[in-house]
Amino acid sequence: MKSDWTRIDLSPLGLEAGSEESGYFCTPKGARIIGWAGVDGIHCCTAPGFGETIFSVSPMNAPGEYVRPLARNFRDFLSLLLSCGGFAAAEQAPGWSREQFSDFLLHNPPENPERLEALRRELDLKPMEDPFSYIQALQEEIDLSQLSAPIPSPALPPERPQEWKVFYSGGFWGRHGRERAGREIPVRKSFSWADALWQVPAVYVCGKGLVADFCARVAPERIRAFLNKWDLSPERGEPTLTDEQRMELEAENPLSLDVDTRMAVNGRALSGHHGCGIAWNPCLPEEMQEREARDILAHYGLDPSYGWILLRRSFRWATSRPPVLRSLQATLRQEPLSLPGPRFHVSGAGDSVSFTHPVTGARHTLVVDECAPQELSSDCFREEGTDVPTHLCLLRYHLLPDLPQDGFLVRDCRESDPPRPREGEAGGSGFHGAAAVGVIGGADGPVAVFAAGGANPRAACSSLRFEPPPEVEWRVEFRVRTLPEQTVDLL
Repeated sequence: MKSDWTRIDLSPLGLEAGSEESGYFCTPKGARIIGWAGVDGIHCCTAPGFGETIFSVSPMNAPGEYVRPLARNFRDFLSLLLSCGGFAAAEQAPGWSREQFSDFLLHNPPENPERLEALRRELDLKPMEDPFSYIQALQEEIDLSQLSAPIPSPALPPERPQEWKVFYSGGFWGRHGRERAGREIPVRKSFSWADALWQVPAVYVCGKGLVADFCARVAPERIRAFLNKWDLSPERGEPTLTDEQRMELEAENPLSLDVDTRMAVNGRALSGHHGCGIAWNPCLPEEMQEREARDILAHYGLDPSYGWILLRRSFRWATSRPPVLRSLQATLRQEPLSLPGPRFHVSGAGDSVSFTHPVTGARHTLVVDECAPQELSSDCFREEGTDVPTHLCLLRYHLLPDLPQDGFLVRDCRESDPPRPREGEAGGSGFHGAAAVGVIGGADGPVAVFAAGGANPRAACSSLRFEPPPEVEWRVEFRVRTLPEQTVDLL
């Protein structure tokens, strides 16, 4: 096969066309770019002096691991990606064990198997029988010491300090449209909340409203303990987790805190308009830090040896013109966390499941009122050339003792079946249908839209299937707050 990838659409394999020049410090000199993964600057290429060998380039990897050989030639490369279901698994395989590689393939099946099969037939290719052994052998075979990078070191070039300006509409990333920068008013208020030392170093008076920066200092020991517990590092990439593990990870992440912030000026509450947040992680190398986080630490003189949660919130004025700030009061309230509960099976009315609330420790029982198959009308989804699943299971239930409506829900452990091309018809991307299926197949709320007699306040629907589900594995999910609300006088 001629090595002309410009004639082949590689998007089913997870590679998109893009710039033919990289600009990244770790891309070999004279490289010919084959395609882009669309995340973190990851791309693949050939390099002068290495013939048809194809390399993956990942600027976010650890030093010495930016460039890795993936295939001896283009035909092997395509066969490799077909066996891996796409570029993602192949790109990460050099840093994995065989068990990690197999686990990733098991839990990340191809999103478009039909398109992969069509590409295989078109190119007359066979998937590689043992892709992991092939990749590992190539790492030993190729001598990367002869690879020529455009600069000798991945060190970041010195950046010119940017003029500090804060805008009402733009968050940390500039502004939207034409507006003047806000006038900075130093506050320098510190207080403790959520196992962190919080600071409000300044607020900004803008034409449309008030902007406030909230900075929470997190001890690096907490961050390292979290990373070690979950075995997280830039070299290992995204871990493979169950839904329950992912909820636990997000709840324990010391640099992730979803906060509802409220502000009152001169005793009058302001309406929150929008906000944004980023984090500074001292356990990451300098080149992986966001420039905006670095700028915030520098402007406010915050210690970079600590972790920082950095929040910017904009509040609309309650008056027609900006008032004189005589008093300023902020209230912080934790947004609910998702915590996993047990999985369970039920077959019909009268079945029950007991569980313990993870925060209160109270014992509750879910009693089934109805568990029955349902079918949506295909008119609910209109996607030309595409069939969508319409079968589901409806679960109605009540709790003894009851819990707040927004503090408890039940979900199907399985994802909805993806839409599929209609037999004998071309076209129909299926992506819009997939999104709709994900929403309707969620849980409590949407079921009342299509279930007769939807007045029951406790109901859940399974994910959507092409065939009636013989049995559904359900999962309990709690929405809880673990922190008290706190109000602080800033001025």
